[in-house]
Amino acid sequence: MRSSMRYGRLSLLILYFQAVALLWLSTPVHADGDYWLLVDSRRYTLSVFEGNRPIQIFRNIALGHGGVARNRRSGDGKTPIGTYFVAWINHDSRFRLFFGLDYPNDGQIEEAYVDGAIDGHTYFDLRSARAHHRLPSQETALGGNIGIHGLGDRNPEFHRRYNWTEGCIALTNEQIDQLAAWVDLGTMVVIR
Repeated sequence: MRSSMRYGRLSLLILYFQAVALLWLSTPVHADGDYWLLVDSRRYTLSVFEGNRPIQIFRNIALGHGGVARNRRSGDGKTPIGTYFVAWINHDSRFRLFFGLDYPNDGQIEEAYVDGAIDGHTYFDLRSARAHHRLPSQETALGGNIGIHGLGDRNPEFHRRYNWTEGCIALTNEQIDQLAAWVDLGTMVVIR
């Protein structure tokens, strides 16, 4: 019975990764007038799109000091790859302005459960929060409090040279102020 459960989980995981690969390679299609953000971890850019048309590109962004990864864990300093939505906005952040994302997404919750990184109770809590359009717990083995923010009083030169965040996407204070014109609760953010 255990081997059939393992085989079932493995099959589910393979199908899931195939679906993720297809989504990864495709470009999101949006109606005109919808603003969304694309974080390109290879080019170190954050682009604002209106529909399928880029309208602003912010360069020299900083990412997590641990790099980027599909499967992030608490404390690893990695920026999670995936599709998220702005779930909260902190105008009084120590980083000047903070756009909090609804990390982890459904796929990351499923993968963490299949991999044994979270237990059944945590899995149920995370899935239930997402199903009811609530912010998933930010205090699990998957980590949390991922977002897009400015520098606050941090050194701009350090920002230009290093990926310094704990997994967030950082812009300069001037850039985050400009970005605020296009971001609201529910804005889609694709990190790749």
